[in-house]
Amino acid sequence: MAEVNFVTPLHIGTKRDYGARATADKGACAAVARQWGVDYWDGARAYGFGGMRYDGRWLPVAEAMARHYGLRAGDRVLDIGCGKGFLLYELTRAVPGLEVAGLDISTYAVEHAKPEVHSQLTVGTASTLPWPDAQFDLVLSINTLHNLYNYELDAALAEIMRVGRRHRYICVESYRNEVEKANLLYWQLTCEAFCTPREWHWLFDRHGYRGDWEFIFFD
Repeated sequence: MAEVNFVTPLHIGTKRDYGARATADKGACAAVARQWGVDYWDGARAYGFGGMRYDGRWLPVAEAMARHYGLRAGDRVLDIGCGKGFLLYELTRAVPGLEVAGLDISTYAVEHAKPEVHSQLTVGTASTLPWPDAQFDLVLSINTLHNLYNYELDAALAEIMRVGRRHRYICVESYRNEVEKANLLYWQLTCEAFCTPREWHWLFDRHGYRGDWEFIFFD
């Protein structure tokens, strides 16, 4: 198990207006976002991504993952919380012949996924994965598990362990100080588990997760 930073370079390169998110109707916007529909993905920025369209930004992340985990043609990768499948598509570019699968709670995201990987995506929840044991060489989850309640993490982490056979990687939002905590609270729309890195490690240990991790901070 080790800390790796695949997503952080992409994350810190994105500018955010935290104050603009901290509006009087933030609660109403969050309620819409947690429906995981068109507003969250392709609606106004107040409800989520403000339009998630493919622009190639995930290719460097995919290439870094492929190098780090030594992925080869014929290996199998699962992305839990895959959204529209952009990272999975980039992984197939980085490693031709890679077999990919994705799962997301959003029917809208799967229906509007990158066409090249659409058939490999499934609608479902992280706590009940529809694959047999030890099916994947890499199981990854980016900015998804913090959207679960703490009592749901046990099942989700157990499922990640169950379906993986080699490598596992989780990226979640976190905070190290009061400024980052405030910014996270301002910015987030769907987060339920607000944990420091130390708390995340406690949860990983408590629920038997053995794999790599990355924390995203809002500084």
